[in-house]
Amino acid sequence: MVRLGRYIAATASAVALAATAVALPAQAQSLDRDRPSHDDRFKRVGYFVQWGVYERNYHVKDLEASGAPRKLTHINYAFSDVTAQGVCKSSDPWADWQRPVPAEQSVDGKADAENQVIKGNLNQLRKLKARNPNLKILISLGGWTLSKYFSDAVLTPEARTKFASSCIDLWLKGNLPDLPPGAAAGIFDGIDLDWEWPGSPGEVGNVVRPEDKPNFSLFLAELRKQMNAYNRRAQITAFLPAAASKIDPGIEVPKVFKELDFATVQGYDLHGPWDAKTGHNGNLYTDKRDPYPVRFSVDQTVRDFIDRGAPRRKIVVGVPAYGHGWTGVKGGDGLWQPATGPAPGKFAAGSEDYKLLKGKPGKRYRDLRTGALWMYDGNEFWSYDDPVSLTQKALYIRAKGLGGSMMWSLDQDDEKASLTSALYRVLR
Repeated sequence: MVRLGRYIAATASAVALAATAVALPAQAQSLDRDRPSHDDRFKRVGYFVQWGVYERNYHVKDLEASGAPRKLTHINYAFSDVTAQGVCKSSDPWADWQRPVPAEQSVDGKADAENQVIKGNLNQLRKLKARNPNLKILISLGGWTLSKYFSDAVLTPEARTKFASSCIDLWLKGNLPDLPPGAAAGIFDGIDLDWEWPGSPGEVGNVVRPEDKPNFSLFLAELRKQMNAYNRRAQITAFLPAAASKIDPGIEVPKVFKELDFATVQGYDLHGPWDAKTGHNGNLYTDKRDPYPVRFSVDQTVRDFIDRGAPRRKIVVGVPAYGHGWTGVKGGDGLWQPATGPAPGKFAAGSEDYKLLKGKPGKRYRDLRTGALWMYDGNEFWSYDDPVSLTQKALYIRAKGLGGSMMWSLDQDDEKASLTSALYRVLR
């Protein structure tokens, strides 16, 4: 597998490479039949977004209907708020446990009763786990818009103790506000930390301190201590940044990985419509054509973490189920060309789900030497992943001895879970 992965990355013939890549899932499947059925060391993580039940009209039932849960090891439910008071809090109680789910949106076809204690997404996740007993569900804290007060919440020993206790009490013990004690116990199997990013200012006014770097490690140690006291099988994971300029100010890599069951590392948003020129959203290898002073790639991120002491088998590679797009692009195949702005998207300018991009008109270009796919119609340029590019990434994960894959986000895959399935065929 190592030699085959290197061959895919290095061979010059794009046509031969594409044919090889398409055939790889079947090869990987035949290899896996030789393994014991209980062997499932690769993590296959997907995010389910809390707010998907609104404009996106995507529900836990839709996830179950796609077959994705049977091909995943973990679902991260995004996101819990981290408050100015330094505690965990639901960012949307209505979606989480208050919204009565009608029969047509319910995993088992049964509507929530009006007097039911737990409704909403949490009750649907409970039903999902009953159907998929090996599936782990983690609550994710923070994210891009809710990480503002992480720095405050981990600032002192007292704050760290309080913060850890509040998250365990709310999400693992299931003590939701105004409900009977333990009403939501057993739904979540652990906590995923999405602090974006320790020691680095975000674009939403995050509190940032130089002390974030050691305090993040200290908080993980405190959380691990309290989690072990509650349930030693409960898991702790974290989402960590792609760029070395974000890793070094905020992550003590050996200390952080010591406390984590595994970490998902950012493998997307490497370029986007915030850039003046087009580029790759999540290229596997560095592109020699890249005109930017810092050249990003999944492989570079993985090597940065390994060089800083991360164990390979705890590195889970993030992959996108969406693409980034630019408009007003002229010239060649559209790659690395100036743009006038973000391309129109259904839910946000410059961003589009895979399930919509796969049918979008335009010429497709694939560079398997960099593990990149893009679409260009002479004006709009979109960089995204498809089952072939994710197969290549999955083979890379196996070849490098890494821990698995993580997808943001499951609602952006198509109704057949084509992206999830491509990863599963190799990482099982």
